[in-house]
Amino acid sequence: MSIESYHQAKELIKRNNELADFVGGCSIDLIEKAQDKIDIIFSGMYRDYLKSLGAGNFGSQEVYGIIHDDFENSSVPDAIWFTLSERREINLPNHLLVIYDTGSDELFCLNYRDVNERGEPKVVSYLPGIDLAQQKYELIAEDFGDFLLDLVEQEIEGI
Repeated sequence: MSIESYHQAKELIKRNNELADFVGGCSIDLIEKAQDKIDIIFSGMYRDYLKSLGAGNFGSQEVYGIIHDDFENSSVPDAIWFTLSERREINLPNHLLVIYDTGSDELFCLNYRDVNERGEPKVVSYLPGIDLAQQKYELIAEDFGDFLLDLVEQEIEGI
């Protein structure tokens, strides 16, 4: 479903605009600067999310992205700043990009070492404080599209 899921999620966000609070789309230059900073090339769906929405909230669901180009002095929902901070503070592996914080000591990340047949990274959980050799990387979603659609539908159902 992935790309279809992603487009469905974007359509639901558009139709429920009163729940949407996103910073707005990022330029290609800013996206490339972010990729260089964290040494990850963003996938098609996540790249489109950055170009069209940037970062922000849908209801209470906060999906990380790019806010601005100051990746060292930022805050959530800036995925680049947060990922760099987690790399320094908890030794987050370089192949993970944090896109969501559950608020209960679990981070959801795009895993760029585990991609599907279309090159889209899977969304996995990362548990800070667990030794890297013991990390299980529980599968949360097959890709960003499925992840985003699930979050959006949960939020709409909760109204």
